[in-house]
Amino acid sequence: MTDVTRSPSREVRADRQPTRIPLFLFATGIENSYPTIQNGRVRRDQMEECGHYFFRERDFDLLDELGIRFLRYGPPLYQTFLGQGRYAWEFTDLTFARLKERDIVPIVDLCHFGVPDWIGNFQNPDFPALFAEYAGAFARRFPWVQLYTPVNEMFICATFSAATGYWNEQLKSDHGFVTALKHLVKANVLAMHAILEERPDAIFIQSESTEYFHAEHPQAIKPAEIQNARRFLSLDLNYGRPVNSEMHEFLLDNGMTREEYHFFLDNTLRHHCIMGNDFYHTNEHRVDPGGQIRPAGEVFGYDEITRQYHDRYGLPVMHTETNFDQGPEGDEAVDWLWKQWANVLRGRNNRVPIVGFTWYSLTDQIDWDVALREQRGRVNPRGLYDLARNVRPVGEAYKKLLSQWREVLPTQSVCLFVPVVLPSEYDEPMAVRRREGWRRYLRHEMRAKPKVRN
Repeated sequence: MTDVTRSPSREVRADRQPTRIPLFLFATGIENSYPTIQNGRVRRDQMEECGHYFFRERDFDLLDELGIRFLRYGPPLYQTFLGQGRYAWEFTDLTFARLKERDIVPIVDLCHFGVPDWIGNFQNPDFPALFAEYAGAFARRFPWVQLYTPVNEMFICATFSAATGYWNEQLKSDHGFVTALKHLVKANVLAMHAILEERPDAIFIQSESTEYFHAEHPQAIKPAEIQNARRFLSLDLNYGRPVNSEMHEFLLDNGMTREEYHFFLDNTLRHHCIMGNDFYHTNEHRVDPGGQIRPAGEVFGYDEITRQYHDRYGLPVMHTETNFDQGPEGDEAVDWLWKQWANVLRGRNNRVPIVGFTWYSLTDQIDWDVALREQRGRVNPRGLYDLARNVRPVGEAYKKLLSQWREVLPTQSVCLFVPVVLPSEYDEPMAVRRREGWRRYLRHEMRAKPKVRN
């Protein structure tokens, strides 16, 4: 099905094609992780390490070269949020002005694996309310922004910060994990409420890792079942879905109160959400009888695991992250792109409403082969471009994929597309009327629900 073309009466710049409302969201991202390691002494800022602060204008040019309009992107929280009510917007003003001028639609990533030093880490109970304040301030300053990922990969962030000891608080305990998880998810929920106060037609695209744990022995069935229940915790809480009895006991035994649990059940905004899911070659695991976990490689694949998550939550889906290193043959990442895209098409054909796809990220990354927990300076060749901003074979392949599929991509229904308002359309009468309609709806909705409790 072809895209719906905008009104021909709209003036179009001579060097650009007319803006078209997309029925499918082809995206990339600029990696903006910034966790701390070495007990907080070292900050791993991937935008700095991978050169985005220096190459930012060139990076935005690359989007035009590829024909990509959607970008997962966000300012560094630790540099921008200086204290309660205090913000440093200089970098954000500059970059988001350029995105708006280019009519690029950002999917704004507000918290990516780290917090400012003055907040400390994800064990801080003040973090959710403080982050909601920041999210509201961002939405007020950039009212034309519509798509958000308030907190990126809540499950992975809680795991790596407080269960495996890689980052931030560097804890290795169930209590630390539950504490980080409840704070991360509550921050996400409160941020969604704060953003909707400013942008009532905002759409939230959760970017969350989708996992599966395979039992490699009959005695491993139980520990694998526990892990397969635990993998859903962040989205269960975020979408207000009651967890199973075993996970309920796990949460309560490790510091979550009944009141905290019911906060998530009472304050869901799932009807404003797209379930963004991330899938890598490392997302499937083998579990041994002792509960030890090791990589399984790709067994089920994206299609089957996404179906499990969609069956659980019933939401539209966007494939929000994937990549693969360019290996010695030069075509390893290209093959992985083809495989992921084939899985997306199969999922759609099996009635999973997948509305977007993302190769993450635009450029190569550094030290992700060790999850940033050590400073090795190793370049991971998995971007659409290398760090000198030369296109990789997978970049050429992604550009070709977009040109081939964006006009003919099959959809289950003409009603199934994301109602995106492009930056250039923010002030158009139809967009203004839509926002006002959503504002009236939200006022009515909030009157009928318990007040959000901070």
